[in-house]
Amino acid sequence: MSQHPSLKSSKSVGAKRNVLKRFERIKLLKSRGLWKKGAGLNNLPKTAPEA
Repeated sequence: MSQHPSLKSSKSVGAKRNVLKRFERIKLLKSRGLWKKGAGLNNLPKTAPEA
């Protein structure tokens, strides 16, 4: 059985992901100076990926 083309990995095409993982969001917030020391890992603010 073959896999539908829409389900194949986008990494083979080199597409940029528009969703960040939690550790990537925290790293981005730290670099932007928006991360508060001791802040919880839940309910993170929305962050747009770097262009």
